[in-house]
Amino acid sequence: MRCVFVNIRCKPGTSYRVAEEIALREIHSELYSISGPFDLLLKLYIPENADVGHYINENLLSIDGIERTETTLTFKAF
Repeated sequence: MRCVFVNIRCKPGTSYRVAEEIALREIHSELYSISGPFDLLLKLYIPENADVGHYINENLLSIDGIERTETTLTFKAF
């Protein structure tokens, strides 16, 4: 499994609904409301054989209210 962090910017007034929809899909390890240019921080584990872009498109970006995302791939835990 590959650990990936996704910053999510939501359309105004939709962050709680977006977070609820993510939680219902049960794809996340952790999900936080954050301050700054993004509204939510999602930590998830993607199967090794899955394409990261496809996985995120199919499981996350179909949620209405997501305006923009930024994905950070991880390489090694210390």
